[in-house]
Amino acid sequence: MVILGAGPAGLVLGNLLQAAGVGCVVLERAGREQLRARQRAGFLAANTVRILERHGLADGLHRRGRTHATCEFRTEDGRFRLHYGALGSGEAHTVHPQHLLVDDLLTVYQARGGQVRFGTEAVAVQGMDGTRPTVTVRDADGRPGHWRGRYVAGCDGRHGAARRSLPPGAVRRHHLDHGVSWLGLLAEAPPSLDAVAYAVHGRGFAGHMARTPELTRYYLQCEHGSSPGDRTDEQIWDELALRMRAAEFGPLRRGRFVDRSVVQLESDVLEPLCHGALFLAGDAASLITPSAAKGANLAVLEAELLGLALVDDLRHGAPEGLARYSARCLDHIWRAQEFSRWMVRLLHAAPAADDPPFQERLRRSRLASLRTSRSCQDWFAEQYVGV
Repeated sequence: MVILGAGPAGLVLGNLLQAAGVGCVVLERAGREQLRARQRAGFLAANTVRILERHGLADGLHRRGRTHATCEFRTEDGRFRLHYGALGSGEAHTVHPQHLLVDDLLTVYQARGGQVRFGTEAVAVQGMDGTRPTVTVRDADGRPGHWRGRYVAGCDGRHGAARRSLPPGAVRRHHLDHGVSWLGLLAEAPPSLDAVAYAVHGRGFAGHMARTPELTRYYLQCEHGSSPGDRTDEQIWDELALRMRAAEFGPLRRGRFVDRSVVQLESDVLEPLCHGALFLAGDAASLITPSAAKGANLAVLEAELLGLALVDDLRHGAPEGLARYSARCLDHIWRAQEFSRWMVRLLHAAPAADDPPFQERLRRSRLASLRTSRSCQDWFAEQYVGV
């Protein structure tokens, strides 16, 4: 079994296979230290925690993770909080930054005897219609090579070799550009409040998400085509303070920005999530906006479904799980995509073509319902934490 990519999907899958005695190798383009330093999402759903616990992968999470169950909305009509952990199904998030999760998964995988080839870029997947597909690779020095297995799992992202290798017409791609860009920021500063904060402002959205006691993730809506370096740290902090209404609700704890990136809010789904002996998981299967923290949670869920199905096929001669894999994942993916789209519309002004004044009144009405209606709050809580 060949796994492309050592992110959450690839490493959860590798751990499940290794624990079941199914030989596998993980091919990762980045080096070990680069992989461990990647800053990504940090909110894990309750179901994701259960999956990790089921397979002996939650020790690091339990040592370093923190429960989080409150979000705050700041708007022109004031602010309100939702203690979503006490609403809906009564479940909370666990804050555990993705680079720490990857480190946890990698440690367990290698302790179980799993193989990882760092600095190895997958170039193409060939022969996926047969029983021994081949992955062509290139190492850090540019030397070519090949890996073969009964199956290949593409967990290498939307621009990886797995997606590129799909023959024309093999899958259908669904794509939506939400018309919104965010400047993603990691600040070397303690959180400014004990909740996730969503600020809706006439100048654009701003968001605050705690990562660790020393680091905080911020998002700032920006113009299309913006560059991460367009503004100084001081200009960014001033804009965040304005949009988050710091003068009214309390100052932000400032610090140096140690990571910046521009995120284009897009949704992208492939159907089906397999072709022949190639199966897709994580961002290779679907891309979702960060507006509702679903990406890593979908990746872990998909990896478990694929891992259990592969074990059934390879160890017990039962291929039914592989036949159902795509449909089972897509049920979860489309529900997550729907909520992500709802969040995008809740937090951002409508494009000019959608009659902004009318849409703005609808948005304020949605926020008012979320503030006052218990049934709306219960629905939000279930969707927000669910996957």
